[in-house]
Amino acid sequence: MQNKKSLSEVHESVNVPQSKNFWRTLLAFLGPAYMVSVGYMDPGNWATDIAGGSKFGYQLIWVLLMSNLMALLLQSLAARLGIVKGWDLAQASRQQYPKWVNISLYIFAEIAIAACDLAEIIGMAIGLNLLFGLPMIYGVVITVLDTFLLLFLLNKGIRKMEIFILSLISIIGLSFITEMFIVKPEVDELVKGFAPSILDGDALYISIGIIGATVMPHNLYLHSSLVQTRRIERNDRGIKEAIRFNFFDSAIALNLAFFVNAAILILAASAFHKNGFNTITSIEDAHVLLKNIFGNLAPSLFAIALIAAGQSSTITGTLAGQIVMEGYLNLRISPWIRRLITRLIAIIPALFTILYFGSEKLGDLLILSQVILSMQLGFAVIPLIHFTSSKNIMGDFKINKKVKFFAWVTALIIVSLNVKLVFEEVQSFFVFLGDDKEAVKLITVLLIIFAVALLLYITIEPFINRFRKEKASIPHGEAIELTSIKKSVYSKIALTVDFSKQDETTIQHALSLGGKHAIYLLIHIVESAGAIRMRGEIMDKETEYDKLNLEKYKHDLKLLGYEVDIELGFGKSAQVITDIVNTKNVDLLVMGAHGHKGLKDILFGSTVDAVRHNVKVPVLIVK
Repeated sequence: MQNKKSLSEVHESVNVPQSKNFWRTLLAFLGPAYMVSVGYMDPGNWATDIAGGSKFGYQLIWVLLMSNLMALLLQSLAARLGIVKGWDLAQASRQQYPKWVNISLYIFAEIAIAACDLAEIIGMAIGLNLLFGLPMIYGVVITVLDTFLLLFLLNKGIRKMEIFILSLISIIGLSFITEMFIVKPEVDELVKGFAPSILDGDALYISIGIIGATVMPHNLYLHSSLVQTRRIERNDRGIKEAIRFNFFDSAIALNLAFFVNAAILILAASAFHKNGFNTITSIEDAHVLLKNIFGNLAPSLFAIALIAAGQSSTITGTLAGQIVMEGYLNLRISPWIRRLITRLIAIIPALFTILYFGSEKLGDLLILSQVILSMQLGFAVIPLIHFTSSKNIMGDFKINKKVKFFAWVTALIIVSLNVKLVFEEVQSFFVFLGDDKEAVKLITVLLIIFAVALLLYITIEPFINRFRKEKASIPHGEAIELTSIKKSVYSKIALTVDFSKQDETTIQHALSLGGKHAIYLLIHIVESAGAIRMRGEIMDKETEYDKLNLEKYKHDLKLLGYEVDIELGFGKSAQVITDIVNTKNVDLLVMGAHGHKGLKDILFGSTVDAVRHNVKVPVLIVK
């Protein structure tokens, strides 16, 4: 059975050379991890890194390093799942868990993607404001256009998209290399920051935000899908080679992301903490102080890198949205609608915050979005470890005991930190609510209980049900049994004509299906302004010519021995054709394709698509 491929429009679209040249092979595999890595240097990271650096100096660099090692381990597992089994993480979850669990996991994944997208929207808006003085609310609205940029890039192929992303990453990297020369960090203090320290209070909150900003749940879905864009040999040698080279890809890309994150924290520590500014949490404040301390170059580079980070991250976030919807729900919708939905879900809270609390609160919303991301991690990480540890799913390519141990330790650290964070945050929230509003407190407690129960379920269930029958991943179901096929007989065939060269082909196909035993109904629609307003009451020149043309077709076909009726309609083509076909008891509709594509469809409308969804008979589209 052929399963629905993850990101089918670019699946196996990149050829891997069958040569023993290491560098050529590595170059073919480089790309997926770079697209994933932009999620590790998105604007959400900036907020948490700036907050950590300004308040605690270099002390939290070890948290960044630990997060990066966690990310490398988990991303390599996600890549392994996609390479070996050909499933993304959402598709694998759909195979293992019952429907109610998958719907719940889908909702959590969407929340995570929305939180990530929220950070990217805010970062882009802030960057545009800092560089060009554009008001924040306009910057947020402009980010809707990112959706169409993504659609354009995807149509150009995955390699073009990877090049675009790599260009933006290069801008970010070069900006921060220059920043390091400007701020001149203290190397001795910097090295001490790699030593682990006790986390509590604000340090814990910011550290969990850093983990959430670094190890992103949507990146696990994304990576397990993107590695499938490489066409590899589906044998042991080909799979082993793909796993090895994708690990190189991940290691290079994630170390670059670590450099960017560390550079932001170091920048905040050197520029702000060192100068006594210990409460800088917003990107805007950081920009102003950079200008005050170092002049115009540093803040300009800062803003340019921020825009590049936001633009690159939004592309990967919306791709992840498509993956989780198709994987968990087995639901496939138009790509541009899917991406527009993802962006609008994130834009709403950003606009709400600006309108009701003011743009100065967007920095707080940024940090909150990263904490939300971190809280979703367990729901993606635990299933991933189960799947890559399973002999039934991975065969001989399951992870070994040592990797499995470190993976579960990583999951335990993430979940433990989140439990502590949730406990502290709920306590603060209840104090904020006071003695009343018991209903709000009850709903909060019930949601937490459900989340904990779901986390326990997805942890325990795969140990109990190790062997499951593989489910179909095709939205339309399985193939039916074909024992005998009856020939369709059409006694009345409707066909649309527009008095162009297309008519000959349309009529030819209709006659070949019905022969001389069928009745043919020729339909033409008058779409003039008068016809739309006055319908059949009008008799202008266009209507007269159209009626004469229909009569000529009827006359010619009758001479050839065919029985023909004609119908002249008035108004919008799609609606009038639908009404005629549904009321004239025809068995088949034959239509000529108009040939519009892209912008023309938007300008002129697609009559064929509108009709075929509304008529009750089969439709043959002739081109």
